[in-house]
Amino acid sequence: MLSREAIIQKLKENGLKLTSQRLAIVDVLIKKGHLHPGAGFIYKEAKKKCPSISLSSVYANLNELTRSGIIKLLEFDGKENRCEGNLEEHINLICEHCGKITDFEVPVTLNQKEITRKTGFLITNNRLEYYGYCGECTKSKG
Repeated sequence: MLSREAIIQKLKENGLKLTSQRLAIVDVLIKKGHLHPGAGFIYKEAKKKCPSISLSSVYANLNELTRSGIIKLLEFDGKENRCEGNLEEHINLICEHCGKITDFEVPVTLNQKEITRKTGFLITNNRLEYYGYCGECTKSKG
């Protein structure tokens, strides 16, 4: 996840105003981004700092942050979309029981330029996911 200062700089570069609502959302993403929060969670946390914020404002701001390349939106069938602040290449380990998402660094980095050179396929985005059960859910299952 980028630092608060880096995010503010990117917002300015993209012509986005530094509103109290936007900054409250940014603060939640910085403090809780490792949890891969959804809009509902971000709304509840941002409301503590900015009581006037609405859920629709959270969605609009998350869309702006995605378009600005500050976060990725992880879309799931039948589940709430989640925010991804780690833009480095990694694998998302997704627990099928509790829904927890954990980042795992890819041991070997894939060279996207090399893939494009060899295949002609222009990569615009990527996402690696492994599904299973986190350590806590595995222990509780016995």
